[in-house]
Amino acid sequence: MKKKSASVGVSSKRDFMPESSLPVTFVATLKDLASWLKAERVPYATIGGVAVSLLAQPRATQDIDIVIWLDQERWESFLRTGENFGFEPRISDALDFAGKSRVLLLRHRKSGVSIDLSCGALPFELEMIERAGVLNIGELGLKVPTPEDLIVTKAIAQRPKDIADIESLLNIYQNLDIIYIRRWVEEFALVLEMPELSENLERLLHHR
Repeated sequence: MKKKSASVGVSSKRDFMPESSLPVTFVATLKDLASWLKAERVPYATIGGVAVSLLAQPRATQDIDIVIWLDQERWESFLRTGENFGFEPRISDALDFAGKSRVLLLRHRKSGVSIDLSCGALPFELEMIERAGVLNIGELGLKVPTPEDLIVTKAIAQRPKDIADIESLLNIYQNLDIIYIRRWVEEFALVLEMPELSENLERLLHHR
């Protein structure tokens, strides 16, 4: 696969990726989700398998992962407005669960697709959202992170599929800001007392 130059910037437009990168049900869900977040003026970035499918190469994923920046005082009213866009909690105590985990577990009624809305609180999450660009899928303009920020999220998660995602992103994008990636992964490694996060990243970079 041809390598791409990595671009950053809050308002940069991404190269178009075909809708076939995602299941039709996911595209429909994302359209309603983007409309809801725009109506409520909630900053966000799409992460997880959906972002990898759009920025790198298609891969299987069971749900949609989004990071939002929203004060906790607004969570309840925000959740209520989601009903107008077809979203509902997929557990009975969604707000209590979010209070402990900072994740709102939702479902899109029409498609049945599950959505995990992570309520950001960390400096990295805010920076990732601020740096996110718009990727156009037909009439849908979806906010996605830079390849660098997506790599950082994957380096922290460290599951086998996350390692594979990092390898895919490293193979596709050239001119990545490696210093930026290292800085954030090193900070998480220090705070979490997990030096293996940085060690594993260096191994992946070495084999790039």
